[in-house]
Amino acid sequence: MIELKGLYKKFGDNEVLKGVDLTIPQGETLVIVGKSGCGKSVMLKLIVGLLKPDSGTVVIDGKLVNTMNQKELYEMRKDFGYLFQSGAIFDSLTVEENVALPLVESDTVYSAGEIKNRVEEKLELVGLPGIGHLKPSELSGGMRKRVGLARAMITNPSYILYDEPTTGLDPIMSDSIDSLIFDVKAKVKATAIVVTHDMFSVKNVADKVAMMHEGKIYFTGTPEELMSSKDAVIYEFVKRTNS
Repeated sequence: MIELKGLYKKFGDNEVLKGVDLTIPQGETLVIVGKSGCGKSVMLKLIVGLLKPDSGTVVIDGKLVNTMNQKELYEMRKDFGYLFQSGAIFDSLTVEENVALPLVESDTVYSAGEIKNRVEEKLELVGLPGIGHLKPSELSGGMRKRVGLARAMITNPSYILYDEPTTGLDPIMSDSIDSLIFDVKAKVKATAIVVTHDMFSVKNVADKVAMMHEGKIYFTGTPEELMSSKDAVIYEFVKRTNS
């Protein structure tokens, strides 16, 4: 379980988070929506300790992230997979080398055979079997996202964070990525947090949705409750993002 309590974060004079409270139960897929620049991606970075809050707490499985030292943060992050908005694929490495990187860099020693088997398993899971020898330059944008997801899953994490997974993709490929997120949840049982501006993704993958507004969590509920809300702020947001 992830618990965010009273989170504040500002950059210079820009106060991005103004008291965020949010609980994410184990096994749930939560989609976070809100205007561009409202702090959705900042929240992900606070969860994994890439940023520290100015005040408030981040608690993961009963452990306070705020006070962790670098060694403790490193151990905690082993339980997380992170799909970056850009995919963050290294062009100088093959697909296999990109996916294997978290295992190669781990302080746990894996045999070459175990690494290869895990890479093949994850590429199969994201629908890209047999492409380990290719370079990223040979892949489409959607394939790069899938490779990034395979890498995010390579350590068999309990949590997977998705930062704008459908950004820059056409509608058909976006639907494909949404289906993949849904399938991954069913197969690996990981808790998922999906940050997106795409309302179709909300409908396709969310168990619950949280809407950010003016630095706080303005709404939490089911996708159906969000879409049917008569609240003026929510109605305008849904209308604008669906247009």
